[in-house]
Amino acid sequence: MIKEEGKFKWIEEGKGEQPIILLHGLMGGIENFGEMVDFISAEYKVYGLDLKLFEGSLLKVSVKSLSDYLYKFMNHLGLKKAVLIGNSMGGHIGLIFSKEHPEMVDGLILTGSSGLYESAMGDSFPRRGDKDYIREKTEEVFYDPKVATDELVDNVFAIANNRISTLKLLGYARSAIRHNMAEDLPNFTMPVCLIWGEHDKVTPPKVAHEFHSLLSNSELNWVPLCGHAPMWEHPETFSKIVLRWLKAKF
Repeated sequence: MIKEEGKFKWIEEGKGEQPIILLHGLMGGIENFGEMVDFISAEYKVYGLDLKLFEGSLLKVSVKSLSDYLYKFMNHLGLKKAVLIGNSMGGHIGLIFSKEHPEMVDGLILTGSSGLYESAMGDSFPRRGDKDYIREKTEEVFYDPKVATDELVDNVFAIANNRISTLKLLGYARSAIRHNMAEDLPNFTMPVCLIWGEHDKVTPPKVAHEFHSLLSNSELNWVPLCGHAPMWEHPETFSKIVLRWLKAKF
C-alpha cells in the first residue's frame, strides 16, 4: 500500500507494535525490498520510505540531509522509536540517524551498508551513453546477473544519462565518503544485526567483519550465493534472519 502525505511517500504494510522502517540504497527505491516486505509484515508494521534521491535541490544532496528527512518522516507519523533496516547507502543513513537520535532507534539491521568503505560508490560510475557498461555495473550488484532485469538496467541507464541525476549521484557518493563512521561505531549501544552476501562486490565481506568488530552489540549473518542486496536476491533467507533476530531482541 503506497501512501503520500505532504512531502513524504512510503509503503505501509502489516500490523504490530514494533515499527520497522526500510531504507533503500543509492541506485534503488522502496521496490528493492520486494517480497521481503510480505514476509516481515506478516508479523510487524513495516514502513518503506521513498528517499526521493533525485528530487529537490542539488545543495541538499548528502547522507546527513537524508537522515534529517527520516527524522521528519518519523515525526510526521508520530513514531517515537523504530527498528531501521538499511541496504547500501540506506544503512549509512540509518547509522547517521542512530548517532544523532539514539533514543529513536530500537535496533539496526544493516545489509551491504556503506559507512566504512565507499571506494565502490561513484569512482568511475556512471558512464553516460554506454548501456553495456551500465548493464555490467548493475549485474555486479548481484551474485546472479539475471536479477539485473532489463527494466532495472533501463532505470539505472536513465539516471546515468540525466545530467542533474548524475550530479546528485556523485554528490551522495562523495558525501558518504565524508561521513565515514569508523570513529562513531564503538559508541553505539543499540543491538545491530549485520546480514551480508558472501559474494558482495560493492561492500566486500571484509567490510562486514569490520562493522562487526567496531559494533559492540552486533551479530553477523551470511547469505550464500548472494551479492550486495540480500533482501532482494534472497528475500526469504533474509527475512528468516530478520524475524529470528527481532524475536530474540524485542
